[in-house]
Amino acid sequence: MDIQQDLVRHYRWLRQYGYNDSHSGNASVRDQDRFWVTPTGACADLLEADRLVPCPVDGKPGEGASLDAILHAQVYRKNLQAGAVLHSHGAYSVAMTLDGKDFVPCDFEGQYYFERIPVISIPYDRYLDLAADAVSDALADCKVVVVRGHGVYAAAESINLAYKWTCSFELSAKTCFLAKQAGTL
Repeated sequence: MDIQQDLVRHYRWLRQYGYNDSHSGNASVRDQDRFWVTPTGACADLLEADRLVPCPVDGKPGEGASLDAILHAQVYRKNLQAGAVLHSHGAYSVAMTLDGKDFVPCDFEGQYYFERIPVISIPYDRYLDLAADAVSDALADCKVVVVRGHGVYAAAESINLAYKWTCSFELSAKTCFLAKQAGTL
């Protein structure tokens, strides 16, 4: 499958399975010295591959690129193994990290994949100024990072693996939330 079509497919899955609302989050895939990123304000239900925006890894993002395109470029520069970046807003992932503490999974699968997931606190009014450096620094060492109260970023060699990390984290956060509600944690 073409990498652009694969990007659109995974971005739609984030919406379809409840990790994003219709117009939230963003996604990119690296293509040698450039990357393809979702356009700003993209509707996952309607996005087509020909609307993806090409951006150089080193340089100014393409016109109409996601506001996070600078962040994606920074991830690719700091993590040469990264082939894809996904940004989502899973409700359980966000809710379980609102306290600003790193997330430590309570379930087997969560612990199998993540020893801990770092949580970065960025003032909402400074997000665009600070997020690219903070998130890319964290993703240079971790599979997944959370910006407190905002959302989840996952980077991996492939878009499917970044999707797996996103889904695994959300299920772990949901499991921990339910265990707390049940009084078993």
